[in-house]
Amino acid sequence: MLRGTLAELEAVVAVSVHGGFRAAARELDISSSALSQQIAVLEARIGVRLFNRTTRSVVLSSAGEQFVAEITPALAAIRKAVDLADEHRTEPSGTLRINTSVGAARMVLNPVLLEYKRRYPQMAVEIVTEGALVDINAQGFDAGIRIREAVPSDMVILPISRSVRPVIVGSPRYFERFGRPSVPADLMDHDCIRGRMASGSVYHWEFERHGETFTMNVPGLLTLDESDLMLRAAREGAGLAYLNSWQVGPDLANNTLIEVLEDWLSPYPGLCLYYPGRRHIPAKLRALVDLVREVAWD
Repeated sequence: MLRGTLAELEAVVAVSVHGGFRAAARELDISSSALSQQIAVLEARIGVRLFNRTTRSVVLSSAGEQFVAEITPALAAIRKAVDLADEHRTEPSGTLRINTSVGAARMVLNPVLLEYKRRYPQMAVEIVTEGALVDINAQGFDAGIRIREAVPSDMVILPISRSVRPVIVGSPRYFERFGRPSVPADLMDHDCIRGRMASGSVYHWEFERHGETFTMNVPGLLTLDESDLMLRAAREGAGLAYLNSWQVGPDLANNTLIEVLEDWLSPYPGLCLYYPGRRHIPAKLRALVDLVREVAWD
């Protein structure tokens, strides 16, 4: 007799991956209370506590660690069998789960993701944005969208945008007060809006000219962890921001922001759709791949 339903097993794995009920419940699209109840029912049925719970944390017990290690490969095999069966469909169905960054999601939301929804209105599409790169296969995502240099080498890669051009921008009000830098070294006398990455480290601005590349840990009294906040701060004259041309295009066109040090910045490989390499892909992902090939832009 099977000692746990598939939903209960998926619940245990999700909580173990996310380290808590709230994030796991969002992934499974159920309430936290329903998720907790599923796990409580399973624990009562098998007579073993799988998680040690406190008011601040949910951690696998030793029995839970062994349990998750045993069921995870089996659940992966079940998902694979479902995907293989789905190949016989001529139309996409189910839920398409995409992992990406906030900035990448903004770039592809309308030309790719919303267009996918318009073409396949019966499809459920879930977009999860986070700064840190995750194992999309292990966490149940169908695909990811990231800049090319961040994509793991074992993934199938399909370019969406050909390149991304970085820009350094400031407001007219800022330049009236502090002047414009002529070379990167001048930035040491400016107030720069620094960016903190998902790893916790501060991003060092990257430069390239005549084949020479280098980075600078620029000075600044304002550090933010989201590019849209940096853009807003730059508009308000808070300092210079290192962003991308797509994000600041409207501001450059209407002179809300002014670009500097253009000759010291070079484009880098753009956004890619990526997914695990396998012989067959489900219809829902195949439809997204076809759409990306159709709408990819320079």
